[in-house]
Amino acid sequence: MLSLAVVAVLLTLVAGVAAASEAALSRIGRSRAADLETQGRRGAPALVKVAGDPAPVLSVATLVRVTAEVGASVAVTFAAIRGLGTGWRAGLLACAVMAAVSFVVVGVGPRTLGRQHAEQVALAVAPGLSALTRVLAPLTRLLVLIGNAFTPGRGLRDGPFASEAELRQFVDIAQESQLIELGEQKMIHSVIDLGDTLAREVMVPRTDVVSVERDRTLHDAMSLFLRSGFSRVPVVGGGLDDPIGILYLKDVARRMHEQPDAGRTQKVETIMRRPVFVPDSKPVDELLREMQQAGHAVIVVDEYGGTAGVVTIEDILEEIVGEIADEYDVEEPEVEELPDGQKRVSSRLHLDELGELFGIEIEDDEVDTVGGLLAKGLGRVPIAGSQTSIQGLILTAEAFEGRRHSLAKVLVKRDPEAGHDRHERSERADRHDRADRFDRAERADRADRAERAEQTERAERTERADSNERADRHDADRDRSGA
Repeated sequence: MLSLAVVAVLLTLVAGVAAASEAALSRIGRSRAADLETQGRRGAPALVKVAGDPAPVLSVATLVRVTAEVGASVAVTFAAIRGLGTGWRAGLLACAVMAAVSFVVVGVGPRTLGRQHAEQVALAVAPGLSALTRVLAPLTRLLVLIGNAFTPGRGLRDGPFASEAELRQFVDIAQESQLIELGEQKMIHSVIDLGDTLAREVMVPRTDVVSVERDRTLHDAMSLFLRSGFSRVPVVGGGLDDPIGILYLKDVARRMHEQPDAGRTQKVETIMRRPVFVPDSKPVDELLREMQQAGHAVIVVDEYGGTAGVVTIEDILEEIVGEIADEYDVEEPEVEELPDGQKRVSSRLHLDELGELFGIEIEDDEVDTVGGLLAKGLGRVPIAGSQTSIQGLILTAEAFEGRRHSLAKVLVKRDPEAGHDRHERSERADRHDRADRFDRAERADRADRAERAEQTERAERTERADSNERADRHDADRDRSGA
């Protein structure tokens, strides 16, 4: 019995070490592991490898913890049976003891220790877990595959041990604990969301793109830069769908400074830079890495090869840190509360933001902006005063701007009939369902009556046939008797 108790204690300690390892490794990122290696800390090289691909190591740590806990439970159960016999009291005692021990020694203590002293614990366990992973990795991968096979949906290739959702949860916990500010929390979430954001969601749309023709002089280009406030503009040939380069303000200013006559004599195509084209479906995180090498402005093309818009590094940074205003930007709020309860919003406001304003979920695979939703609801290009009800909201075209008379502002309010319409549709559906059930029951009843009538008719025909047959036999017998 003593040997079983010792085994149970040792296995419980192993499970506690595995639990502390999981908690510590989950809090150490690649950058911190690299810093520890630079400091020459013992165990840091192994920790760098673990931080680079933590999922297999966390899988092994979980397997060790679960195996040790189960082994300790079995040892305590055998010890209880030896002391109390095979009755129910031994099982109850073993269950109570292991529940308390697992909660305190495995669940609470080691995990708290791993979180509070993440660096020390991670440095201590990383070499051993790395070696153990090389041995047990095939087994854990097989178990993960089996687990995914019994899990609804696609499952996770590396198991549920490292995910973006966990990272978001850590960030939210850090903000709630006031370790980071609310703005920092939003910024981190924005960085995570970059991989799910597409170029067309951050670009300046073609209707707002300022461009210069290739045969314009540098003086004309400088005038355009000063009037628009932009420092980079596309150079076009036959129109916006024929971009041939990007013109930079610095290049124009340098040329006009070095050659004073260049402003009147040289064309913009002589100093423009080669354009970079990207599809509108390109993820923004990949686009940012590409623009770090390719330049500060790229031209976005749609699926048909036409110009969809322009993206600058500033547009991507604004997705992370919010709007960046400079001395040329005109402050115009995208959302404005009106006294009558309506909201005046920009036609380019994203549908997700519109849904947040009214506390509803707006899903549409065809359009992304308020202006697009209004045009879809109308089925035509909106004009001043055009109004439609869609997605539980009433949208009214209000203001237009620019030479193209493009939609700029839209008035939005809740549709009071939306809730009534939903209730009415539900009632109609219920009435239709009841009528359908009644019709099915009536058809079934008619079928039963028809079947019973047919059975009765068959029985009557059979009885008449039997009667005729008996009458014929009777007549035949009488004839024979007379003869």
